[in-house]
Amino acid sequence: MDPVRPIGVFALQGDFVRHAEAWRKLGVPVREVRRAADLEGLAALSLPGGESTTMLRLLAVTGLRDAFGAALARLPVFATCAGAILVGKDAERLPAPPFGLLDAGIARNAYGTQLDSFEAVLDAPVLGEGATFRGVFIRAPRFLRLGPGVETIARHGAEAVAVRQGVIAAFAFHPELTDDLRFHTWFLDTIVATHPADAATAAPPSAPASTRPVVA
Repeated sequence: MDPVRPIGVFALQGDFVRHAEAWRKLGVPVREVRRAADLEGLAALSLPGGESTTMLRLLAVTGLRDAFGAALARLPVFATCAGAILVGKDAERLPAPPFGLLDAGIARNAYGTQLDSFEAVLDAPVLGEGATFRGVFIRAPRFLRLGPGVETIARHGAEAVAVRQGVIAAFAFHPELTDDLRFHTWFLDTIVATHPADAATAAPPSAPASTRPVVA
């Protein structure tokens, strides 16, 4: 990726500090996103875990929702936990609709409460043949429905826990909470590096997710 263009980390709510730290460990410049001007000139967006309901409310009260939605529609996105809910199509008990760029139905907190948090060894074929990854699940959502254009990139048993559609990668777990940054590196090398710089500004803000090219 172009080292001059930073990754924007959504910073109105959630554990955005850990997201920023992970990218910086890989030598990637980071910009915390709190206002519309922060969305200009980015290489990608990184959406942390947190409270999806609070995130949507803050996007509304700060007036950032429209600009943020336009940026999501034109940029590669790395979304974990609550961030995955924001980019999905279907989720219950939200104060506003999610952005619907990922053709997936997602259940909030489906793995239980904070006390039900756990770690598990996941199958991660996108990282290499036979690759595994230690996933950290905290009040994690579940992918209930995946559209035909959605690829599973990590599984817990037979269940999809990380998916990709075009330039969007969404995780039910928190890869940023480990020292293993292979998913971050994969995102940079496979998605961000192949996303042309002019596409970040040329795509119309209202372009639906189905018009995104699926990069094999």
